[in-house]
Amino acid sequence: MGDACFSTQLIDGDGAFNVSGLENFMKDVRLGECGLSYAVVSIMGPQSSGKSTLLNHLFGTNFREMDAFRGRSQTTKGIWLAKAQNIEPCTLVMDLEGTDGRERGEDDTAFEKQSALFALAVSDIVLINMWCHDIGREQAANKPLLKTVFQVMMRLFSPRKTTLLFVIRDKSRTPLENLEPILREDIQKIWDAVPKPHAHKETPLSEFFDVQVVALSSYEEKEELFKQQVSDLRDRFQHSIAPGGLAGDRRGVVPGSGFSFSSQQFWKVIKENKDLDLPAHKVMVATVRCEEIGNGKLASFTADEEWQQFEEAVQHDFIPGFGKKLSSLLDRCLSEYDMEAIYFDEGVRSSKRQQLESKLLQLVNPAYQSLLGHLRTRTLEAFKEFFDKALEKEGFAVATRNCTQTFLEKFEKGSEDAAIQQVNWDTSKVKDKLRRDIEAHVASVRATKLSELRAKYEAQLTKALAEPVESLLDSASEDTWPAIRKLLQRETKTAVSGLESAVSAFELDEATEKELLAKLEKHGRSVVESKAKEEAGRVLIRMKDRFSTLFSRDADSMPRVWTGKEDIKAITKTARSASMKLLSTIAAIRLEEDGDNIENTLSVALVDTSKPGTTDRSIQLSDPLASSSWERVAEEKTLITPVQCKNLWRQFKAETEYTVTQAIAAQEANRRNNNWLPPPWALAAMAILGFNEFMTLLRNPLYLFAIFVIYLVGKAIWVQSEIGREFQHGFLPAILSLSTKFVPTVMNILKRLADEGQEPAAAPERHRELELQPKSTRNGSSYSNVTSAGSSSVTTSEIGPEYSSLVAQ
Repeated sequence: MGDACFSTQLIDGDGAFNVSGLENFMKDVRLGECGLSYAVVSIMGPQSSGKSTLLNHLFGTNFREMDAFRGRSQTTKGIWLAKAQNIEPCTLVMDLEGTDGRERGEDDTAFEKQSALFALAVSDIVLINMWCHDIGREQAANKPLLKTVFQVMMRLFSPRKTTLLFVIRDKSRTPLENLEPILREDIQKIWDAVPKPHAHKETPLSEFFDVQVVALSSYEEKEELFKQQVSDLRDRFQHSIAPGGLAGDRRGVVPGSGFSFSSQQFWKVIKENKDLDLPAHKVMVATVRCEEIGNGKLASFTADEEWQQFEEAVQHDFIPGFGKKLSSLLDRCLSEYDMEAIYFDEGVRSSKRQQLESKLLQLVNPAYQSLLGHLRTRTLEAFKEFFDKALEKEGFAVATRNCTQTFLEKFEKGSEDAAIQQVNWDTSKVKDKLRRDIEAHVASVRATKLSELRAKYEAQLTKALAEPVESLLDSASEDTWPAIRKLLQRETKTAVSGLESAVSAFELDEATEKELLAKLEKHGRSVVESKAKEEAGRVLIRMKDRFSTLFSRDADSMPRVWTGKEDIKAITKTARSASMKLLSTIAAIRLEEDGDNIENTLSVALVDTSKPGTTDRSIQLSDPLASSSWERVAEEKTLITPVQCKNLWRQFKAETEYTVTQAIAAQEANRRNNNWLPPPWALAAMAILGFNEFMTLLRNPLYLFAIFVIYLVGKAIWVQSEIGREFQHGFLPAILSLSTKFVPTVMNILKRLADEGQEPAAAPERHRELELQPKSTRNGSSYSNVTSAGSSSVTTSEIGPEYSSLVAQ
């Protein structure tokens, strides 16, 4: 892929030098990176002789070409500069305005001479474009041009040898071997006719110019052949500055970076001196050569192995004796420059030496700054380590002052060791940076220490407040919040006093210390408020626990036995009042001694609503809890709003109602269990109405025996079926249960009687065993078997007495 084509107008038709355009052009083609490896080619010739066309085909430039269909006229004005494509080294091509143009007229030859002199001063190769038919003619168009070139060449200081490449255009059938001698003869005649200084009266043309000739076919008639010949010519421009190359003498060539300045100075002198008198040869050569020497020494210093090792080492760590070592390297480089430039102009030599010294210092400055950076880092790290140890022995403020002063002095000593003799660089910025780093570290350590102290005392304050506050809120009495305020004040005062004593060593300003202590006081309040909010979150559980404790236990904290003598209604009211007291205590935060009527409002709205004696119609007609805030209580202090209290109370009553109902049921059941006899009026009615039946039984003893047997069987069925226990669950459930158990129970009794009758011999033995058993054992058995062999007995632990009778001997 070809190089990009860059071009610019170097000098316009009025002779104005395009400084900005040339600077941009040099940046685009990177001419400053070429050093001396570049060549300059210019072309001269009559107007409309195809100069631009030749350059475009030869170097791949984009100079403007004449439109033949519009007639012959001036196309190139002034001097244009472009970069040749795909030619090594970098080759700059200048297209000069054509000579003998009708636009400038016959008398205006000043610009023609100025441009010719400029081209000879800056070019390595000058192309002379001429027509083939002008060769051998006395009045040829190229003769005035050659005269101008030779004249201005004589006025150059010690001119260098320039290559003049004559390009014969529109070559005829005459061979080049025949045309070239004629052309060289014409050139020699012109050279001989040009007036010369006395020093160059006998100087031959070959001392100033290397004349070469090339011929090209017509572009319009033989385009393909023209292009082929141009391609062959193009190869001659490859590596033109190499030994034996097309370029001439390279003495006095400025480096690529100085091309712009050199060109400007050339043109400035040419424009200001009508007689074309250039600056003195000595100054110009000194300028160029000193520049080259300086650049060489700079490059040599850069490539120096000792410097490279030094530069690499300083990137990683601090180097003791940096200043002396680097000063020695710089002094050696400058001494070598002085030795090589000693014979050049003193002013130029001193100026270039200063430039070299400046460049060297710019080169080593990053290493110097890196060294200072390492020194700053090492000093800072040492400060941190020493500062931590100092804090164990001294107060914070004292340790800060002493350590800061000590290590700033150490930095100053280190920067003096790193100082370079050739320059006095200011280290105040790095020192200020170190000071800021030290201050930042001190501030960080101070903040950490203060944070630790604050956290320590906050933890102590939290521990001192959390559990006592929780216990006080759980007790929920009239003295709860006064006790909390007193506790908060006492513990906060203790913590603040301890923190104030601890931070005295920091020598904080008054505002910072007050802010720190205020944060600790605020933390104490936040602990209380946090605990209050936690208790508010589980207030319903606390209310139910308090109700359960007061309702289910007596004054001695013993479980209540509902015997029927307790006043459940009064106990319920007392327990609910205590729960309401807990709710009113936790409903709001009361860290200030501001009175409120939360307890009265809750008492009136929740507990006293059913009191018969309530006559306050305003309470009956309005709901004091139908609000989202309490009277005389700020919103941020409210934990439970009146509406939420009402909902909580409703839920509380619903969840404790079952406990009250169970107590009432237990009381009624106890009353029933303790009263098995019928009412007295029933006993009297039974005695009056059953008198005749009782007398009948007395007259006939057989009835008594039958009744006794029936009693024994009924008692056995009663015990076996647990009729008393069944009826404790209710009448209807007992009937249903007994209806399923009656027949199996009777069958079981009859089966056991039959089994006893089949074993009559075992009865005496069993009787003796029963007599030998302790009475307590027999009384402790749950139920006795009913026997028909010798006796039947029924024993129960619930009833107590033992029944027995002899049936047979």
